[in-house]
Amino acid sequence: MLAITVAHYQVSPEHYLWHEILERLYYLPIVFAAWSFGRFGGVFAAACAMVCYLPHILPASNGSPQLLASKYAEMVIFLAVGFVTGLLSDRERQRRDELVTAGAELENTHAELQRSVSQLRQADRLSAIGQLVAGLAHEIRNPLGSIEGAVDICSRTSQEERRSEFFGIIKKETARLNTLLTGLLDFARTRTPQVRLVRVQTVVSAVTDLVNHTAQQREIRILSDVSSALEAECDPGQIQQAVMNVTLNAIQATRSGGTVRISVTESNGMIALRVQDEGSGMTDGDLTHLFDPFFTTKEAGTGLGLAISYQILLQHGGQITAERNRDLGMTFTLRFPRRQAA
Repeated sequence: MLAITVAHYQVSPEHYLWHEILERLYYLPIVFAAWSFGRFGGVFAAACAMVCYLPHILPASNGSPQLLASKYAEMVIFLAVGFVTGLLSDRERQRRDELVTAGAELENTHAELQRSVSQLRQADRLSAIGQLVAGLAHEIRNPLGSIEGAVDICSRTSQEERRSEFFGIIKKETARLNTLLTGLLDFARTRTPQVRLVRVQTVVSAVTDLVNHTAQQREIRILSDVSSALEAECDPGQIQQAVMNVTLNAIQATRSGGTVRISVTESNGMIALRVQDEGSGMTDGDLTHLFDPFFTTKEAGTGLGLAISYQILLQHGGQITAERNRDLGMTFTLRFPRRQAA
């Protein structure tokens, strides 16, 4: 501002254009002060510019009232520009402070939310462990009771035929316990999928070959519709286990003479493998707990098959869902990416 004033007095009054340019240059320090220090800084800078410019007004006006009035009006504009620019700067600074405050509050809220989520996860894990232990205890108690009863009867009877009968019960219940614990270990182990490129039809054919004997015993047809050209990156053993669990459930749910249909489609890079049965369907309550460990609607089921399938699909970046068919039975859909992320 001082340099502009010195230039004003150094330039001859005859150079009217240069004086107009120098006069406009006063706006630069005014706007800078207003933007840096707010409306008070802007008004102060404008007042300083007026003090510096005022002695030059009379010589520069050459006694012209109109020119003198325009110079005074210019000084008033100095004040207006300083005040308005400073006011805008104050509002911008206030808004920036509000954003900083809101950001800090949001960060604190996020931290509290993270703590709450961590606590909820911990509580959810403890609840899941409690349900798992309760279900396991319930499933183990029944065969143990049968074994205990059979041993007690064997110890009190001398009839070989009766002893053989109850030894058979002990053997059957022991096998049942072994199956239960094997399923529990499969559920508990989080084995990393060994991904490779496979034909989906090969996986489905292996499943149908394994369950075909069970289906024939129940007089149930298995129809599959899978393109031989469809390939996917997955762990074929794990996906086969998941599909087989769902297919066995479908066979057990379907009444004699019915049909289980397996179909595979691909859309937007996702494989959708559907297993449709002709059973009696499920209630809304059953659907809510369908993939929980030890939840089953079958008398002889362990309730781990669907939980294991759910876990396998989760490890593949997919999901498994169930929905009631429009006419009869249920459809289970296993979705997973056709190409696994590196």
